[in-house]
Amino acid sequence: MTTGERTDIPGAHAEPLDDEPFLLRLTAAEPGTPLGPWIDAHRERLLTALDRYGVLLFRGFGVPDPEAFGRAARAFSPELLGYLERAAPRNEVADKVFTSTELSEEQWIPFHHEMSYAHNWPSRLYFYGDRPSATGGATPVASERRVFPRIPAEVRERFQRYGVRYVRNYGPDLDIPWQEVFQTGDRSEVEAYCAQSGTDLEWTGNDGLRTVSRRQALAEHPRTGETVWFNHAHLFHTSNLPAEVAEVLIGEYGPEGLPRNAHYGDGEEIEDEVMALIRGLYEEAAVSFPWQREDVMVVDNFLATHAREPFRGDRRVLVAMSDLYVAPGHR
Repeated sequence: MTTGERTDIPGAHAEPLDDEPFLLRLTAAEPGTPLGPWIDAHRERLLTALDRYGVLLFRGFGVPDPEAFGRAARAFSPELLGYLERAAPRNEVADKVFTSTELSEEQWIPFHHEMSYAHNWPSRLYFYGDRPSATGGATPVASERRVFPRIPAEVRERFQRYGVRYVRNYGPDLDIPWQEVFQTGDRSEVEAYCAQSGTDLEWTGNDGLRTVSRRQALAEHPRTGETVWFNHAHLFHTSNLPAEVAEVLIGEYGPEGLPRNAHYGDGEEIEDEVMALIRGLYEEAAVSFPWQREDVMVVDNFLATHAREPFRGDRRVLVAMSDLYVAPGHR
């Protein structure tokens, strides 16, 4: 569904893919135009468009390989980010260019803001259709401008007052090993990082680690000033697991021993129905498109969430990140 609205950026045909408007598709007027130099020539207009639409999809431009994708991302922001305090396995395939996830193809990855469980996070994300899958594998996006106003006031107010308490357990038998999450095998480096980020930690069992942190539930966009829902509670909460899996894990490890869990910031349990509400709102607001080879999608990590559909066949979507934002209280 489109609005007929146009955004004037020379060298591209621009059209929003949703009535909000949301997700602006920019198709190269001359197919194969190298994307990096074109972004560099129109960077300020594109940043203004990103503020307005939340997501930009570049199609028909020349982005032949991961290195060219990295150059296109750096045309927006010269310094790309590494990936520390990881929540999913990834591989680096070019300088600061990563596989978007290594999770199995049958898994649906729910909508989320990248690293909203942390004390800092990227403001912009860049996705690259390196090898689109034959079936499925889209990267749906959803607008906070549509979702946030629909969250009941009493839910917003409670989360705003208390924030979110995250409990994570890392180790060879649970979730990702801490060495991969923090990209070091030195315990003192992990302890220093946690102290700096306001994270409590405890070394456990067989080379295990438990961290507990209290983070924001809402965030304010640094450019537009808009308030958005910004947390990982609905992903880390036990209700995101199949009921039978949650029952087994809780029985074996207890609520504090789960790979991941989320509570209100005061320690109280978050109701399953509240988490189901949040997931449902994102799913209702979803906008999706099939990846094409050399597509590049730029996501404002405050204004939009992203997800991943299951897929079949060979698929590789790459990601880069930029513009680190540090939450108030950690600056």
